[in-house]
Amino acid sequence: MSVSTAAATQTICAPLPVLGRDVTVPLVTGGEVGYAALDYAASAPALQRVWDDVAAYAPYYGSVHRGAGYLSQLSTDLFENARRTVTEFLDCRADDQLVFTRSTTDSLNLLAAALPADCQVFVFETEHHASLLPWKDARVTYLDAPRTPRQAVATLESALAGRDPHGPALVCVTGASNVTGELWPVRELAAAAHAHGARIVLDAAQLAPHHPVSVRDLDVDWVAFSGHKLYAPFGSGVLAGRADWLRAAEPYLAGGGASRKVTRRQDGGVDVEWHESAARHEAGSPNVIGAYSIASACKALAEAGFDTLVAREQHLVEKVRTGLADVPEVRILSLFGDDAPRVGVISFVVEGWNSSHFAAALSAEYGIGVRDGLFCAHPLVRTLLGSDPQSQGECGAPEAAPGEKSLNAIRVSFGAGTPDEHVDRFVAAVRELVTEGATWTYRTEDGRCVPAV
Repeated sequence: MSVSTAAATQTICAPLPVLGRDVTVPLVTGGEVGYAALDYAASAPALQRVWDDVAAYAPYYGSVHRGAGYLSQLSTDLFENARRTVTEFLDCRADDQLVFTRSTTDSLNLLAAALPADCQVFVFETEHHASLLPWKDARVTYLDAPRTPRQAVATLESALAGRDPHGPALVCVTGASNVTGELWPVRELAAAAHAHGARIVLDAAQLAPHHPVSVRDLDVDWVAFSGHKLYAPFGSGVLAGRADWLRAAEPYLAGGGASRKVTRRQDGGVDVEWHESAARHEAGSPNVIGAYSIASACKALAEAGFDTLVAREQHLVEKVRTGLADVPEVRILSLFGDDAPRVGVISFVVEGWNSSHFAAALSAEYGIGVRDGLFCAHPLVRTLLGSDPQSQGECGAPEAAPGEKSLNAIRVSFGAGTPDEHVDRFVAAVRELVTEGATWTYRTEDGRCVPAV
């Protein structure tokens, strides 16, 4: 092996440093083990780089857009520089706006509140609840789960062809499924939307941490994502895209920062002139640390290089998928099939096990943290598990209405900070639990499966 090839291999295989990589947790069987955090799709650990940047800034924290003092001016510059950094990370258009929010959910609810009157919304039933549910005040068309990317585009085109061509319309679609990890044909869906006079918003919560997201290249009108999935804690998110609907809408929250001028009227009321910039929807003191942490994460990922990050993650994806395929009792959930490109998110069920019971055993006996349930994507998971009822009486089985099937699944997810050892231990643990069973006894407590004392 040449020196250059060896260096490339080492780069691909080196995880980015994250907080918690040295944390140990107790096992019910005795002793401790290094915690394997494999629930990145819910909240990814903070990059060490992000934590260090925030810690370095913390002594200089001050009010944003409010004060004349040095620390206030410094914090204001840092906040607005963070906006520019994230705008560049997303490759936004020159006239796009970027609003800092609390999360993807908050971003999409903001956009829902800004929809023009009588707007039609088209959304697949496969969406996370954050992008499935905010459109309650619009005319919503829910589209059935497609079984191929081509079918997704055809389904959308058919629905759009039948809409009122004169009114506004919006399509909402995920970039990568939070259940299956599969990549969606965003560029093709955007082209279909625009061909029929509709706009499109991309839920990039699961895409942005794993792949580059270019607003220009994908030709989406808006993109939304969360900091806590992008290795940046502190409860911050982003909505970026076209400014016209946002400028025309009433502020998402009314208060200081959103208002440019407030005057009393003679009749005792007040008149308000609202900002037309992103500040219009950023009322209140902004989460400057959250915004700065997102910008820091964006810089870290860009500097690491997405080609390298994607190559390494696919190495881990193949390890997990190959390992699970060797266990006949395991069924991996998929919409688009085994060959579909995907990020490091994999959901599965195990024959003979309730998923909550299996996840509890992974945690208590192996120190492995995964997710179980319906992953805030109930219609999708119920579609994927429609033929796999699970016993309601088993430990941790989710409650079901009379006559309904009790369904849940297990999700393992990972990313730039995941070492090979964590996925190797996970695969070995799955194999051992299936072949030998759990060592410990478990019981249901407050709807969760926990080790029995």
